[in-house]
Amino acid sequence: MSETIQQSVISILIENESGALARVVGLFSGRGYNIESLTVALIDAQRGLSRITILTSGTPMVIQQIKAQIKRLIPVHAVCGLTEEGPYVGRELALVKIVSHGEDRTEGLRIAEAFRARPIDMTVESFVFELTGSPTKIDAFIDLMRPLGLAEVSRTGIAAIGRGPKTFYMNEEPV
Repeated sequence: MSETIQQSVISILIENESGALARVVGLFSGRGYNIESLTVALIDAQRGLSRITILTSGTPMVIQQIKAQIKRLIPVHAVCGLTEEGPYVGRELALVKIVSHGEDRTEGLRIAEAFRARPIDMTVESFVFELTGSPTKIDAFIDLMRPLGLAEVSRTGIAAIGRGPKTFYMNEEPV
């Protein structure tokens, strides 16, 4: 295995119960692993299941260790390394506030249009844009907005799912 540090998207199916997310996050902090992005939401109310999507980085061996340790946690039903399993779709939502005047406002609107960012709030001095896309697309948009009056950013973190018909939990018994 290569010793190159790489990003990895890990999807976790977990019981929707108090403290479940804290156990997963505690595993990361207790072993010194970094979470670059974290999203969690209830996905199956009948079965009481939530899905956690984590973007982390490490060597392939570290990523394998992370997945193995997560699988051993009591409320975990399934773990899938989306990056390693094959193609996946990953998107993030960002709200980006720009405070500017004159030509910077016009340029900001032009850039937003090119990125398909929607202005969802406007005042005489500011815009709030809504942008959905890959984390790299959002990073690029933010970088271009910096000199135009970037004032504030709020990001959801990555939501990801494998491509194609294969699922990692829908018709399986919990592990």
